[in-house]
Amino acid sequence: MQQRRRVIRLINYQSAGVFADYVKQQAARIESILPKMLDSKRNTPEPLTQSMHYSLMAGGKRLRPVCVLMACDSLGGNTRAAEPVACAIEMIHTYSLVHDDLPAMDDDDLRRGKPTNHKIYGEAMAILAGDGLLTQAFYCIVQSTRQHGVAAEVSLSIVEELAKYAGMNGMVGGQAADMLGEQGITMLDQLEYIHLHKTSDLIVFSLRAGGRIGGASEQQLQALTTYGYKLGLAFQIQDDILDVIGDEAMLGKPKGSDEKSGKVTYPYFIGLEESRQEVERLTEEAKAAIANAGFQKPELLLGMADYLMKRDH
Repeated sequence: MQQRRRVIRLINYQSAGVFADYVKQQAARIESILPKMLDSKRNTPEPLTQSMHYSLMAGGKRLRPVCVLMACDSLGGNTRAAEPVACAIEMIHTYSLVHDDLPAMDDDDLRRGKPTNHKIYGEAMAILAGDGLLTQAFYCIVQSTRQHGVAAEVSLSIVEELAKYAGMNGMVGGQAADMLGEQGITMLDQLEYIHLHKTSDLIVFSLRAGGRIGGASEQQLQALTTYGYKLGLAFQIQDDILDVIGDEAMLGKPKGSDEKSGKVTYPYFIGLEESRQEVERLTEEAKAAIANAGFQKPELLLGMADYLMKRDH
């Protein structure tokens, strides 16, 4: 155990100076590809196309698609073949945000410092834009097979897992639990359930999808799954912390918005300091899950864990 910790620290030290640049490069790569994945030769109504483009290209960390490319890269796989799947998960994530912001859900006016979709295009078009992004995501995944030669069985597994992790047993279920929780969350494990499904499930999918394209073994897929759940929960707790202490300009939303809207968070249950300690614990457990799983470039996964723990927005 002590030797493994020394290996983790050494890899982190070597990668610390370059990992932020790696994330920026991969995010920029996704930014350049996303608009092409919405191009259609059909006569799509222009307001719908504009609404979809507005939210999809509104910025953000592009964490989930970066995780797809990173997992594939960590195995020495062909990251070009992973690009359509990376775009697909960003579409799924974006559709969920468009719907979350609606008056019937969170009723938010701002997203990433800009007016939310329904404030610009109206509620009906925002709903349809979310529907369009959701279905276009599955089209994108098929392009990994048609354009890049990914085995059909691999694409089939990715489609199956996307339906699982993004659907009623995953992200959608987490969102439903979040809405029901507004009536009063009284236990920490209820909040953890919401975070694991609303946030972690899409991160787990992203890592597993990139892993499958990169040729991951079953052991490596399981390592990515454990890593993803730990990382996703740490990411969401860090979000809870930043809502209390973060910079509004960096966050793109008013500080303390969770408290004002009556949302229960980790700092509410266990306080800021213990929340910080929980982020550190989960980050270390995420790194331990993949440290000895035979990845060609484990420093990418280790670097991502530290990068997210130290983020300020």
